[in-house]
Amino acid sequence: MTSFPTSATDGQATAVEETPGFDIGEAHRVASDIIRNVESVIDGKHQVVRTALTVLLAEGHLLIEDVPGVGKTMLAKALARSITATVSRIQFTPDLLPSDVTGISVYNQAERRFEFKPGAVFANIVIGDEINRASPKTQSALLECMEERQVTVDGTTYHLATPFTVIATQNPIEMEGTYALPEAQRDRFMARISMGYPDESAELSMLASRNVTNPLADLEPVVSAAAVQRLMASVREVYVSDAVKEYAVRILRATREHPDIRLGGSPRATLQLVRAAKSFALVEGRDFVLPDDIDALANAVLGHRLMPTSRALGNHQHTDELIRDIIDGIVDETAVPPSRTTGT
Repeated sequence: MTSFPTSATDGQATAVEETPGFDIGEAHRVASDIIRNVESVIDGKHQVVRTALTVLLAEGHLLIEDVPGVGKTMLAKALARSITATVSRIQFTPDLLPSDVTGISVYNQAERRFEFKPGAVFANIVIGDEINRASPKTQSALLECMEERQVTVDGTTYHLATPFTVIATQNPIEMEGTYALPEAQRDRFMARISMGYPDESAELSMLASRNVTNPLADLEPVVSAAAVQRLMASVREVYVSDAVKEYAVRILRATREHPDIRLGGSPRATLQLVRAAKSFALVEGRDFVLPDDIDALANAVLGHRLMPTSRALGNHQHTDELIRDIIDGIVDETAVPPSRTTGT
């Protein structure tokens, strides 16, 4: 188990030396190694795997939503196993308690004092399986962890490991025995993605490769946690022009003013959209962000945050359609940066 400070003052007293990033060529190579490793287990889902890695390197949290049996947990485990880091898994059930997630103070009779027993969130990568099968109270135990990278129990703050990311899976809320995630919880996930069903060739390949063995059993790490930290540092150095920033802000402001959206994107969503775009650019081998990067990630980053009006739901308008309408409207107004092939 990863060591952690025993109090808030311990965490503040320790100076963390800034990790140097890779150059863009090396960063692209390392990111490609991770993608290939995960794709050795996940067949025919390049876009999904790339987005999952994008969220990890952007220091965000990922929500994978889809019907049972399409590989949500396998994607989370494959990404976690590709990195030499501490990994924990939480199986969310209706009887799971918040203390099972964050930890609890236990009285030590021999020493006559309370000792903190860390919960499952004390790891570099936390896999939350079927997060919406736990009660909202237990789901909310992750709020502080995900936003501030720390846990407060009995008035004492314990800092989490670095890097730290939550990869959670959930079934659609229409399914039996699920609880909708609170709005504050959804907003802390940088992106939500869906696996979708595999195509015919991928499904046939799956039958052949998994007839005898589980491919996850042979999956080996390809990078260390330290290398992931360097990739994260490289993401922070990716250039975003003022024009691209203005483009992202216009999209978010449009979600708040759209007549068919009753809850638009928060300022946190704006920050995470730009941060995800920087990570996406790095994975693509660029040190600058294009408007196309914003477009490519808009559904994943904003879709789970927006709440359509009753009229929109009655007209069967989904959030991805509303987001596309917003982006098309901004492009029609020529408010998008004119160049989609350069960083200027």
